[in-house]
Amino acid sequence: MGIDYSYEIFVPARNVTRALTELAALAPTINPRPPLTVTLPGGDQVLLPFTSHFESDPVDCSTGGTLDLDTTIMVGVDDDAMREFAEPRHWERAEHGRIPVGYVYLTVRFATAWHPGYASLDFTAATTGMSLAFKRSASFEAVFTGLTAASGGVCCVLDTEEATRQICWLNGEPTRETVPSPRFADYRALAASWPAREP
Repeated sequence: MGIDYSYEIFVPARNVTRALTELAALAPTINPRPPLTVTLPGGDQVLLPFTSHFESDPVDCSTGGTLDLDTTIMVGVDDDAMREFAEPRHWERAEHGRIPVGYVYLTVRFATAWHPGYASLDFTAATTGMSLAFKRSASFEAVFTGLTAASGGVCCVLDTEEATRQICWLNGEPTRETVPSPRFADYRALAASWPAREP
């Protein structure tokens, strides 16, 4: 049984369209499958270069709930962990020093239990090797903290299936805090540090 590490990004709920658009910009430029049409709460529609449950049929999330996507993300090979992770099959599709990494499974929750008005994007590695790269690679962290910033997100957390989780981004700044910790006893305490309204 492998390990399933993940990065979770928290954004104002009204920023989900923006977050998915920014995520789509991280996909490979060549996609052999047709774009996926997703209808979001509030009626916004986005075209995404990904699949949902490995299908390209339109997905209607207009009533809320969750959205599951199978994503491929371009990541720079800028550190030893990424060079170790990279394989010849990745390099065949390299673009400007970045390689495609997929599948990275994404679950979008349009509301969080800890803070009204915030949504989460939870990216889970598909393999043990990818999980280890999530933990060890500064390039991976830069992708997810960069996506958090570009989406107007407030928090990015790395879950390595341990008792504590690493907070990588909080309220506009990179950080090295953890939850639980003396400052944040749990996720509810972490969410209490987020702006009451959209930043």
